[in-house]
Amino acid sequence: MPIRTASKDLFAAPAAQHAVRIGIGGWTYAPWRKNFYPDGLVQKRELEYASRHLRVIEINGTFYGAQKPATYARWAAETPEGFVFSLKAPRYITQSRRLGDSAKGIAAFIEGGLDQMGDRLGPILWQLPPSHRFDADDLDAFLHLLPATLAGRPLRHVLEVRHESFLSDEYVALARSHRIPTVFTDSPKFPSLADTTGDFTYARLMRSEDGVATGYSAKDLDAWSKRAQRWAIGQDNPELPHVDAALPDGGARDVFIFFISAAKHRNPAAAMALQARVDKAHR
Repeated sequence: MPIRTASKDLFAAPAAQHAVRIGIGGWTYAPWRKNFYPDGLVQKRELEYASRHLRVIEINGTFYGAQKPATYARWAAETPEGFVFSLKAPRYITQSRRLGDSAKGIAAFIEGGLDQMGDRLGPILWQLPPSHRFDADDLDAFLHLLPATLAGRPLRHVLEVRHESFLSDEYVALARSHRIPTVFTDSPKFPSLADTTGDFTYARLMRSEDGVATGYSAKDLDAWSKRAQRWAIGQDNPELPHVDAALPDGGARDVFIFFISAAKHRNPAAAMALQARVDKAHR
């Protein structure tokens, strides 16, 4: 299968559009009522509170099944201007044996009410299972199925791969030809590649520690702040694992970073601490 080559400015973006948003997975988690949410806050107001202390939340519930349009609308209405959600695509699609045969499932999910989120709709995360091996033809067919727009708004798709077979030049070239970012997963369990394959950056950090109030040490948060800033101005982070050679510096790009799993009760503090560092550096 021929692979199109990415041009030097393929992932350039206007500087005015870039932003660094740091968040967590979900907003309903009982331990957060002890160290994130204030005492007495009723559960139905947790999204309202979380969205005013974080810039983005990754929704895992959509992985288990699409929601009703009214639910998407309610989530959007409870959040402030500038806040966005990332939605994890349903597992009945991403765990299919043949991704390229998922046209109906993709359409049902995308057209099933996501437009009700308006400008609160951020990236759609397509997370492949650890058992899914790289198949260039099947993946190419699948990526061709992902719609570019919804109700006149551009859609952003991001792919998370979890099998070692994706650590290949052929995969990186294919992802670049579709301009789809690859999740950088910082985890001892899954393969990681920081190669730029799309026009925004999406990272999932999965090493928070129970014994650290902010999940990550100050030294590690400082390091991630610098990496976020480099990504945001179109630069690479060569110290992170790569498969292919880094692309030349490009234009500014949006950056999404999530603290996920590990010592989950520490993740809101980690996200807020990292966001504070990034914001301070931009003043």
